[in-house]
Amino acid sequence: MAFIITSPCIGEKSADCVEVCPVDCIKEGKDMYYIDPDICIDCEACAMVCPVDAIYFEEDVPEEEHKFIELNRRFFES
Repeated sequence: MAFIITSPCIGEKSADCVEVCPVDCIKEGKDMYYIDPDICIDCEACAMVCPVDAIYFEEDVPEEEHKFIELNRRFFES
């Protein structure tokens, strides 16, 4: 299980999370960042520095943000 970046990141893209990630698992998309679940080590560093509180452990993603779990999965399929 990994972390998921949700809607508050859209348009924000401050990249604080990218800078602190020890395994370089956060990739930039068109409007937001995404976390590669195959690389993420669940260290939580990204969630602690997110200025808009957009990053959640997958099982803690708020119900209204669940579509971002699927968006994240699809981002890394290609």
